[in-house]
Parts: sequence; structure tokens; C-alpha cells
Amino acid sequence: MPDTTQTAPTPDIGYEQARDELIAVVSKLEQGGTSLDESLALWERGEQLAAICQQWLDGARARLAKATGADQGQDVDSDAM
Repeated sequence: MPDTTQTAPTPDIGYEQARDELIAVVSKLEQGGTSLDESLALWERGEQLAAICQQWLDGARARLAKATGADQGQDVDSDAM
């Protein structure tokens, strides 16, 4: 029987690219010197990037759980992840 579970679509950019851009956004916000509008736009982009990173991490965690049998009700040692 095919797997009918719904999965979130893969983000348009990779984890590393999103993480690196998020680091740049945070750095720019910490430096200051931007207008309120620019700061809000940076903040919104940072939120988007954080969500993309989280989506990649959640997907990796789900694949790891599946590979180790955690999705079958078996316990996975969270320290091993």
C-alpha cells in the first residue's frame, strides 16, 4: 500500500543557503543604521528564512526517525540525533 501521508513541499532554497542568508539578516539588524521600513523588511525575511530552516530540519528529523524505526513506535534516543 503506498504511503499516503502528506509532506510539506520542499523549500525553494537549501538549508545552508537559508541559514547563511539568515545569519546575514541578523547581522545587519544587529548593526543597526537601517530605517524602520528596512528593519521590518529584514525581520520579515528573517522569519521566512527561519521557517525554511525549520522545515529542512523537521524533514531531516522525520527521515531519521523513519530510518531508525521511530515512526513504528520504537523509541529513539534523542541524544543520538
